[in-house]
Amino acid sequence: MILTVKYKLYNIKIRYSAFLLIILLLQIPVKAQDRTVGLFLNNSASFNGYTLFAPLAYSNTYIIDNEGRLIHSWEGTYHPGMCAYLIENGNLLRAALVGNPFLGGGGEGGLIQEFNWEGDLIWEFEYSSDKYRQHHDVEKLSNGNVLVIAWEYKSFEEANTAGRNPDLMMQNELWPDHIIEVQPDSNGSANIVWEWHVWDHLIQEFDPSALNYGVVSEHPELIDINFVGTAPNALDADWNHINSVDYNEDFDQIMLSVRNFNEIWVIDHSTTTEEAAGHAGGNSGKGGDLLYRWGNPQTYNAGNATEQKLFFQHDAHWIQSGLPGEGNILIFNNGLFRPGGNYSTIDEIIPPVDQNGTYSKIPGVPYGPENLAWTYTPSNPGELFAPNVSGSQRQPNGNTLICNGPTGNFFEVTNEGELVWLYVNPVISSGPMYFEDPIQGFENWVFRAYRYSPDYPGFDGRDLTPGEPIELYPTKVEHNYDDLNPDQFELLQNNPNPFNPTTTISYSLPREAFVNLVVYDILGNTITSLVNEQKKSGRYEIEFSGADLPSGVYIYRLKTGDYLNTKKMILVK
Repeated sequence: MILTVKYKLYNIKIRYSAFLLIILLLQIPVKAQDRTVGLFLNNSASFNGYTLFAPLAYSNTYIIDNEGRLIHSWEGTYHPGMCAYLIENGNLLRAALVGNPFLGGGGEGGLIQEFNWEGDLIWEFEYSSDKYRQHHDVEKLSNGNVLVIAWEYKSFEEANTAGRNPDLMMQNELWPDHIIEVQPDSNGSANIVWEWHVWDHLIQEFDPSALNYGVVSEHPELIDINFVGTAPNALDADWNHINSVDYNEDFDQIMLSVRNFNEIWVIDHSTTTEEAAGHAGGNSGKGGDLLYRWGNPQTYNAGNATEQKLFFQHDAHWIQSGLPGEGNILIFNNGLFRPGGNYSTIDEIIPPVDQNGTYSKIPGVPYGPENLAWTYTPSNPGELFAPNVSGSQRQPNGNTLICNGPTGNFFEVTNEGELVWLYVNPVISSGPMYFEDPIQGFENWVFRAYRYSPDYPGFDGRDLTPGEPIELYPTKVEHNYDDLNPDQFELLQNNPNPFNPTTTISYSLPREAFVNLVVYDILGNTITSLVNEQKKSGRYEIEFSGADLPSGVYIYRLKTGDYLNTKKMILVK
């Protein structure tokens, strides 16, 4: 039975309209300003860990804790080539974006790099030329090697000879994907030790005189060179657009998310490179042919549009051993061009596979499963729509961490769909933003976000002392006397008052709550937001500086839940 969870997401869109609040003490209007980036929510049901992300518009990579505080960062020379991972030795593995005038498109990269915790480059491997280019994703293997997705150039003549319909060659060339496995060497580079190419596993029923001719529906293990889908860019040279690679060590298999086919593929990694180019060999005995595919049976003429399950999906991966749903497949289903409207879901399926890694299929029927094991979407589906990038990750407590990539939103939901953690990437092309700056378009977009448990081996012996949040705030010093247990909400008079140039504002919380503490001038204009985040119970003191302000009366207002209190303070210079 499918379990569908729906939940009303917080609306964290930037709001430009102001509202008027009548302060009874002074009877003047006050404008409130919203947080746009950083931490919005963190409650006790969230899985406590450390979240890594690499803003696509900036060269740095960050790790934060659940309170949104910076734990560690790496400075980079290049913008990400999409993916970034913390590996078990504590190093950062990332793809980087390097220029290439010949092959360029969504997800372009070209360079793989590994840095140690201290930021030193350990090795790098450039895979970029006029004939090939790395893009989107890489996957670290337990033997230290790395799987890499890449395009390879095929001319019009090569494609035509292979059976491609010339009418489907709008750009007069084709970039089918291939996978390479690279092994880092002792010289700070790497060597290719294994390869698999889409081009070795084609079928077509367009031209009997060309290569690869056969009946597509009779060979779901092969890839129809003339399948193009219905998207506006379906005839681009970037034909497959594989956007994720994952590895299953138990089966020695590789999973690929093939966006332009709206499906996932599984191939055998136990083959040699020679076997991977053919149709026999490896644990499966099928060489490099597809072992399993799911999401769109139209690609192998076994179904119609009503049976399509995936819509320009990303981040297809096996749920790791030891996690709830282990062995199942989790997919960020972007939902672009989904019938009935564009909206995204996170879908979990149970693949029809036995303990030996063999996938079952009934002849003439699409690969199963027909139904999902679990799915997540907000109660209003349109609230979650990521037209590109994005991903998800199952947590040890059964929650799922979700990255809405284009908007830079990371949020965590329980199995029932309750929102328990919410954070918005505060880093754009110029670096960290102020917490209340408006976001323009998708300038804070992120490929994916990953959370790592505190006992993850990569943290062994590392300094994980929290720093300040990444987003910027006006200068402030805050103290929490959490040994106190107040019995009521309270906002105290600042001390000293009058003051010059600093004063201390104190408030008390009898229970955990979201706190908004803002300073205004006498006309109701916002001076600064001192606090705008979830706080535990306790007594808080925060220092406010008026060094850059003129003498006069200022207002500070505390709002938390239904509690609202306002006081005035006087700056005298």
